[in-house]
Amino acid sequence: MAKKKVKGLVIVESPAKARKISGYLGSDYIVLASMGHVRDLPAGAAEIPAAVKKEPWSTLGVNVDSEFEPLYIIPKEKKKVVKELKDALKNAQELIIATDEDREGESIGWHLVELLKPKVPVKRMVFSEITKSAIQAAIDNPREMDTDLVSAQETRRVLDRLYGYRLSPLLWKKVAPKLSAGRVQSVAVRVLVRRELERIAFHSGTYWDLKATLNTLPEGQFDAQLWTLGGKRIAAGKDFDEATGKLKLDVDVLLLNEKESLELKDRLLKTDWNVSNIEERQQVRKPYPPFTTSTLQQEANRKLNMTARQTMQTAQRLYEAGHITYMRTDSVNLSTEAIDAARNCVDTRYGHEYLSDGPRQFTSKSKNAQEAHEAIRPAGTEMKTAEELGLSGGEGRLYGLIWKRTAATQMAEARLRFQTVTIAADDAEFRATGRHVEFPGFFRAYVEGTDDPEAALDDQESSLPPMKEADKLRCGELEPIGHETKPPARFTEATLVRALEADGIGRPSTYASIIGTIQDRGYVRKQGSQLVPTFTAMAVTKLLEQYFPNLVDYAFTAKMEQTLDDISNGEIESLPYLKEFYGGEEGLDSQVKTNEEKIDPRDICTLDLEGIESKVRVGRYGPYLQKEQEDGENLTASLPAEISPADITNEMAEKLIKQKIEGPTPIGMHPEEGLPIFVLHGPFGYYMQLGEVTEDGPKPKRVSLPKNVEPENVTLPLAMDLLSLPRTVGQHPETDKVVKAGIGRFGPYVLHNKVYASIPKEKDVLTIGLEDAVDLIKNKKVRGAATPLKELGPHPEDGEMVAVFEGRYGPYVKHGKINATLPKETEPDSVTLERALDMIAEKAAKGGGTKKKKKKAAKKKAAKKKTTKKKATKKKAGKKKTTKKKATKKKTAS
Repeated sequence: MAKKKVKGLVIVESPAKARKISGYLGSDYIVLASMGHVRDLPAGAAEIPAAVKKEPWSTLGVNVDSEFEPLYIIPKEKKKVVKELKDALKNAQELIIATDEDREGESIGWHLVELLKPKVPVKRMVFSEITKSAIQAAIDNPREMDTDLVSAQETRRVLDRLYGYRLSPLLWKKVAPKLSAGRVQSVAVRVLVRRELERIAFHSGTYWDLKATLNTLPEGQFDAQLWTLGGKRIAAGKDFDEATGKLKLDVDVLLLNEKESLELKDRLLKTDWNVSNIEERQQVRKPYPPFTTSTLQQEANRKLNMTARQTMQTAQRLYEAGHITYMRTDSVNLSTEAIDAARNCVDTRYGHEYLSDGPRQFTSKSKNAQEAHEAIRPAGTEMKTAEELGLSGGEGRLYGLIWKRTAATQMAEARLRFQTVTIAADDAEFRATGRHVEFPGFFRAYVEGTDDPEAALDDQESSLPPMKEADKLRCGELEPIGHETKPPARFTEATLVRALEADGIGRPSTYASIIGTIQDRGYVRKQGSQLVPTFTAMAVTKLLEQYFPNLVDYAFTAKMEQTLDDISNGEIESLPYLKEFYGGEEGLDSQVKTNEEKIDPRDICTLDLEGIESKVRVGRYGPYLQKEQEDGENLTASLPAEISPADITNEMAEKLIKQKIEGPTPIGMHPEEGLPIFVLHGPFGYYMQLGEVTEDGPKPKRVSLPKNVEPENVTLPLAMDLLSLPRTVGQHPETDKVVKAGIGRFGPYVLHNKVYASIPKEKDVLTIGLEDAVDLIKNKKVRGAATPLKELGPHPEDGEMVAVFEGRYGPYVKHGKINATLPKETEPDSVTLERALDMIAEKAAKGGGTKKKKKKAAKKKAAKKKTTKKKATKKKAGKKKTTKKKATKKKTAS
């Protein structure tokens, strides 16, 4: 009996999305996941089809000689997915593409249609939230595939491939292996390098002023700052030239030094103080627009300390679970139902007086805010809180941020009163400013964060005590304060995202991967929240600026992005643009061929930093200092990885060179061993060494310095204690075997019966007791017999338990032989079975947990082939023998 056909096969990107939508559509539809793209350009030589391997363009994966035709292949890990989709399509009356409504989603859908070659009708359903009503509306109102969006995505992919594959090999030859260039990535690195160079060129200026602590009668107290002296304004930070550290030529201010400020203090303490003027002004603050991809990334970084990558991963899960609308959007538009939901929420939770006079809508400033037509907001019409949805951990915090921002859009404006009081003291004037929130309005729900850690938030109250003109004041304290102007702040993820968006570089949906990539490639490292460019980044940027200036030009890159937008809108064709970009006299191909021989690696990798007599060179094994001596000999010294380009001083460079010449200085002699003890720096950080390295002698004993100990604070007794590790803590009460404590590559540990357990930061490796050590070992998950942190439930396919475990590299979910690491921001307790199944499915699709199985299968296949060959040889020999026997018999008979 033939199997009854379903109405349609619906294809989405992820298993979570598939399960959610399947629940809304019911058994009439099969909903499956493509696991992202099912086709792409070859990732390496092994993926290039044999038929085109000899073609000169094959390594690019783009046929530049034939209208830039991309060479699409199905990656190995996607072949099983494609087969499953093809099999499912045989049982469907129509194919419904339900991928995301943006360029990438449209492209995935187009590739699916091209691969599956459906003989049934094809429909495209689009939605911005995964709720029952939205899915039903989408399936009832399908549209055609948008070929303009597909063309824009394909053009972007080809551009990125040509840019990366033509420039990256140059970087390998001229700078260092494993580097990469990228259309937006390289410009983002340049932005960071430019800021670092500004910091290097910065000269600080010094100025002094006075801070007065004043008292009103009877008991009010407030602070005031010196503003003018003898009618002339006192110098402030904004009055200094960053390039010289001196006052700007066009400013007329009074610059006080320390001596003058102390003399002024003594004089003003003897005079009368009174209020000379009071100014008040009212201000109204309007709510911020709802979140776009960019503003969500910025706020999550400021308020939740989430990276752009963590934010997008978390938002993706919230979207797929049906909690928020689509999270890749430039639009600040809210639907009528969203506005109604937010207004009802405000009225119910905050009261009618906090509701805006009428529905408030926002207009996008983005030139191309059409890819998703609504801002990021809670999905549906109920505006449930994170607690009501049962969300916790990173997902709960991010959803809470989105909920508050959306509710605030429909709240009343905040009303503030600002007060500026001028105080006279002889010929000096002091000023004090106060802020009072008269009506909080939308501040009740949401206040935007600030990139300046010293700036006050909008809702912060700092009102002054009641005063009126001519009131006498008492000066309780008068403090001279010295200031130094500060260099431009390094970028954080939030400020970098804002800068890139302001210049039109890239698209907010790509910022997370860009910021992740520049860190993975060694161009940037994190120092707290700051993004610090490395010396390698400076060398690469120098090469690109000198030889390919247009490719890292902000305006040129922004224009490329606008061109892609124009292609997606159907306003221009992609082929002429690709020909212009790659071919011709000024094209990428010509530039690479012309400049390849011109680039001198030694020149590119030599950095002349202002104020540093030594040269900084970027070598294949890291940065180092080089200084030419009077005799012409060059001295070199490695630069520690944690030193930032703008933080090197001439004194620091001289010290490193001197240390290299003299060798390391021991902190003392080991009294028993009679050997010197050194504190040294290596690839994995600081460590202690007992004795010196000799050519024919034994390797000296070494032990890593604990992260909470600064190298300059190491004393001889502490060094001796650390070098005595590992130490015996005691005998395990159950096995009577030794428990030891030591420091390894991954930090302090306790060891028992071949089981290692990390010592937490609050415990000391030198003093940890047996009881604590046994507890750590008990809680350690032994490989093959690990105790789960949390059991999530049986897998729906085989009934085997899915659970969360703690591993050496952090928590992970496990099913059978597949382990999937939890993202950094995900708390183990917040993981649900549904989320774990998604992670396991994604890992399985990438080939996770299958290597051993494949190896075993290959071994089995080889053994089978050998046996078959053996049998065939035996059979042939037997047949030959029988034939010979028959022939002999026949001959005898004749």
